[in-house]
Formats: sequence, C-alpha cells, structure tokens
Amino acid sequence: MAKIYSKETLVTPSMKPKKETVSFLLNYSKALSFIKVGKMNVEVIAN
Repeated sequence: MAKIYSKETLVTPSMKPKKETVSFLLNYSKALSFIKVGKMNVEVIAN
C-alpha cells in the first residue's frame, strides 16, 4: 500500500487546461460576488 502513495504522479499534456479555460474561470471569479441578506448569501455575477 505504501508503494502506491509514494509514487510521484506526473502531469500529462492532456491534463493541462487551455488558456481560454483559465481565462474564463479567472474572469468569472472576478465578476462573482456574494451579498449577505439576513442569514442567506446571494451570489451576484456582475457582467
């Protein structure tokens, strides 16, 4: 069992995200904000 967890995992080229995907996620996270209303949190996307 120790051998399974001690192996170093390598990142293959197919696992790397495209630049467009990273850009989309960063822009989405910049536009997303949370507003607390009473005991609830409301998600707002500012476009």
